[in-house]
Amino acid sequence: MKNLGLLNWLSKRKLTDEKVANIFVNTSLEIVEEGWPKIVELMNASPEFEKPPELDPKDYGRFLMIVVSANLSLVPKHFEPGVDRAIIKRCCAKFGRVLGVPKEDFAKKVKEFKAFMKKVNHPSTNSVTAMTKAVFYKYHLIESQDEYFRDMNVPNPIVMAGLRDVVTTFYWDWDEVICDNYKVVITQDDVKDSNQEEILA
Repeated sequence: MKNLGLLNWLSKRKLTDEKVANIFVNTSLEIVEEGWPKIVELMNASPEFEKPPELDPKDYGRFLMIVVSANLSLVPKHFEPGVDRAIIKRCCAKFGRVLGVPKEDFAKKVKEFKAFMKKVNHPSTNSVTAMTKAVFYKYHLIESQDEYFRDMNVPNPIVMAGLRDVVTTFYWDWDEVICDNYKVVITQDDVKDSNQEEILA
């Protein structure tokens, strides 16, 4: 998500966890809604598949969860303890409101997707690779592959490489938020929540 320019207007200002969450939620929803059809087009037209996967341009719910879960899992690596929990809590609450689900349920879903990506990506710890593999398995792309890769239950490396190039654009650049021009502060003290705590584990 580099070079989006969405943080320029905040230059040299203090950021709150609330503002960070607003930026992350709004941007994630926008780029997923606009970007998923491009992934669908790429996958449906890929000659490496034995049969077209017939992905739906409007079926981006699972991809949204992949993008959000992967990027939220990076928060503790870039923010101080306490601030990271506050940001995650805010994000889950805002996504919950937008999607019409309780924030606890959304946080639980994030935890499940995070665990799933860690499992399918083992032993790698690369977040972009984890997102790419998650798309393969969550959208059942394995079933559209030729017999060799289908029986092995692994993505075709050629398709993986092309998909990974696209998925990279959905990787959030948290360093842009915490550069020298920004300092993130917590707006309230009630940052503890069991589900959000588990996401950080």
